[in-house]
Amino acid sequence: MSRTRIHNLAISLDGFATGEPQSLEAPFGHAGHRLHAWMMATRYWSPTGSTGVDDVFAQQFGPGIGAEIMGANKFGPPGWQDDADWKGWWGPNPPFHTPTFVLTHHARPPLEMEGGTTFHFLEASPAEALEVAREAAGGQDVRIGGGPTMARDFLAAGLVDHLHVVQVPIVLGRGVRLWDGLEALEEGYDVEAVSSPTGVTHLTFTRKAAS
Repeated sequence: MSRTRIHNLAISLDGFATGEPQSLEAPFGHAGHRLHAWMMATRYWSPTGSTGVDDVFAQQFGPGIGAEIMGANKFGPPGWQDDADWKGWWGPNPPFHTPTFVLTHHARPPLEMEGGTTFHFLEASPAEALEVAREAAGGQDVRIGGGPTMARDFLAAGLVDHLHVVQVPIVLGRGVRLWDGLEALEEGYDVEAVSSPTGVTHLTFTRKAAS
C-alpha cells in the first residue's frame, strides 16, 4: 500500500506552523516568510540556492507522490470559497502536478490547472479523503500538504507514515500550533534529528513497523 507523507512542515520553537491573522496580503499571518526562509535559500526553491542539508530535505517533497490532500486554509485566504475566480495562491501552474484534494465544506467543480494539477474540492473525514486520494495516486504515495490543522487531524487519526518537521529558531507566540492534542505521538515512530548550519533542525518521524 502507498504511504502517506508530510514534508517541509516548518514550525517555530513554540510549535506554531503559521501566524495570525491569515489574509490575502499575509498568507502566514504575522509569521510572514520567516518559517520558510530556510527553504527559499535552497536549490530546490531557486537555481541559485544552496545545495546543503536543507536542500536535501526540501527535494524529498516531490518524488513518488501521486496525489495531495490539503486543507481549505492552504488553498486560499478566509473567504476564498465565495470568490468563484479564486484558483489558489500559485498561479496557472501550481507546484503539485498531481490530483490535489482540497478539504472544504463548500462544494465546487474540479479545477484543472497547467502542469498536471487538478484541484478537487471534497467534504470528507481524513480517512475518507485518504481513500479517495490513494485511488487517484495510482499506487504512488499521498502527500498531506497542510496547513497545520490538516496535518494534526491526519496525525491524530493515525494516518501518517512519514512526517518531516523543520524546527525554525524563531518564537511566534501565537498562530496555529501543530502538536496540540498529539501527546506521546513519538511512541509510534522512529525519530531522527539533523541540525543544519542555517539554524534549523530537521525532524523525521517514520512509522515503526508492526511487531
